[in-house]
Amino acid sequence: MNPVRGGLDGRVRKRPGFIALHCAHFHLGKTQPHCRNDDRVADVIPQTTRSLAGSLRCATWNIHRARGADGRFDPRRIADLIGADSRLGGADILSLHEAEGEQPPFEGFLPLAGMHAKTGLCSVHVDAGARWGADSQGFLGTILMLRAPLVAARVQLVDLPGHYPRGAVLADVTGGPVPFRIVATHLSLSQPFRIMQMRTLAQALNRLAPLPLLVMGDLNEWRPWGGWALHAGVVGRQLYGTARATFPARAPLLPLDRILCDVPGAVQDTIALRDKVYRTASDHLPLTARLMLEGGNPSI
Repeated sequence: MNPVRGGLDGRVRKRPGFIALHCAHFHLGKTQPHCRNDDRVADVIPQTTRSLAGSLRCATWNIHRARGADGRFDPRRIADLIGADSRLGGADILSLHEAEGEQPPFEGFLPLAGMHAKTGLCSVHVDAGARWGADSQGFLGTILMLRAPLVAARVQLVDLPGHYPRGAVLADVTGGPVPFRIVATHLSLSQPFRIMQMRTLAQALNRLAPLPLLVMGDLNEWRPWGGWALHAGVVGRQLYGTARATFPARAPLLPLDRILCDVPGAVQDTIALRDKVYRTASDHLPLTARLMLEGGNPSI
């Protein structure tokens, strides 16, 4: 694995200049180890579980608000693809992005109850405090799902500065080889805003007890080495992972989606799924990886 000091090549760059940071608003919500009977969350305790022995399967996908390259808005197509592909539906951790409406009230549209019944994945957004609002399924387009025995013991929502509504879902996860923390997020297209957003997240993380950190989602960083936004001087820790091109889906050139961890060597076998069905279903390809956290410690 190649380390990222804001990038994936391990090269140390000068700390970026001063950027005025916007104040962030934080939302706390406790999750439940079960799911309610509606389409905002799954409806029963997951039946599909597996024994975890160090390796966790991770996947992230920007689903483009369920509008494919063919112009069709088709949430069922997204749900069916996830349910039919063990690389996604069989993941232990799945983060979806652009998975709600673009403007308030950020309405959900995915059939999460059916997805749960087919895959066993359960949303961490059970509690109302873990969603943007009553009509939402997640937070500003991000939905995080886990497979038992993993459970989100604590969920925190962080609003991020920028031109458009952006946010992050922070989940402290237990039930795996070791407790760890997930940050699932969709960052800005603008590098200055990405820097501010990651610095805002770093400040939020600094107030929490240290845990191994998994960062996943559409980070909108096209530079394989990670750019300034992922620099250790901004994030407050060194992140490790491999860049794979995921955008545009029909002819992927840019590694906009990432799965990264602050434990060296923890993220392995990172793959962009290039199947034809994914090139049609969204403008991003799904990204998968294995996470190895056997007794690892966060590098802080």
